[in-house]
Amino acid sequence: MMGERARSAEEYAGLVDQVIFDLEELRASMGYDMEAVDANTAYQEVLLAELRELRASMADGSYLFGRADLPLMRIVKQHNERELPFIKLLYQINETHRQGLDI
Repeated sequence: MMGERARSAEEYAGLVDQVIFDLEELRASMGYDMEAVDANTAYQEVLLAELRELRASMADGSYLFGRADLPLMRIVKQHNERELPFIKLLYQINETHRQGLDI
């Protein structure tokens, strides 16, 4: 799973949309969980902002694939699947970014 890449631009954008949605849902659900509110969730805000920026660059045509990790990976690598249940999607997005579409 970790090595899988998106096969089309539409699929790639869809992965980013999915993670943005999942992250918004995670933040909304944590708003009701008083124990989770105490946890440091500032990283979620930064992650969401960077994902929205990434998605906007895809929409306006300024996005470029790259050899290096996406900047958001500095945050992702500090967390696990318990904190980010959709972490595999983030790795898949990064893999696609670094290696291009799996055509």
